[in-house]
Amino acid sequence: MAELRQLANALEGLATGSGAPQEQERTLERAIGTHIRDLRQRFHLSVAHLAAAASISPGMMSKIENGQISPSLSTLQALAQALNVPITNLFSAFEEKRDCSIVKAGHGVVIERRGTKVGHVYELLGHVLGGDMTVEPYLITLKEDAVPYTGFRHAGTELLYMLSGRMVYQHGDQTHLMEPGDTLMFDSAAQHGPHTLLERPATYLSIIVYRAHPA
Repeated sequence: MAELRQLANALEGLATGSGAPQEQERTLERAIGTHIRDLRQRFHLSVAHLAAAASISPGMMSKIENGQISPSLSTLQALAQALNVPITNLFSAFEEKRDCSIVKAGHGVVIERRGTKVGHVYELLGHVLGGDMTVEPYLITLKEDAVPYTGFRHAGTELLYMLSGRMVYQHGDQTHLMEPGDTLMFDSAAQHGPHTLLERPATYLSIIVYRAHPA
């Protein structure tokens, strides 16, 4: 039985291509509920506040957001009025939309970030259009005149992939030698950044992931 369970888990992994859970089937109820929750959080409303504004119970509000019930048109109208959006806005969430971003080689947006003034060049390689998570992928170049900077600190998780050059990267009270092909993944709430630049110019990918709407 244990071997069959292991085989089933392995086959499930092949189906998804990763350790990520499979995407749930999209239903009208789930799509509307998720969209209502996103609007509520965007307007900084609690479940109780929105429920009271729409004259429904908090329990029903929770079930609507979780896609557990099919709300009536009158309930949806009341919610739309409470959120100050057209009722059609709630149904538009059911349309199949999946975020996709492509940046051709050499056409990333060069932006100003902490570290720019010390010779660190940040090229944004893509963006997300919505959702619960924000992903910021950067191609970072440390120029010949770049200097160490370990004062970065922000929310989320960061992954570095070294492309060229060599450096010692600091995270918290630890340092790591980074050479081409090396990967470093860490909690970016701790102070971090290039500690020692051993070979310049150097380039590496930096992918930062964090919640778009902190709880």
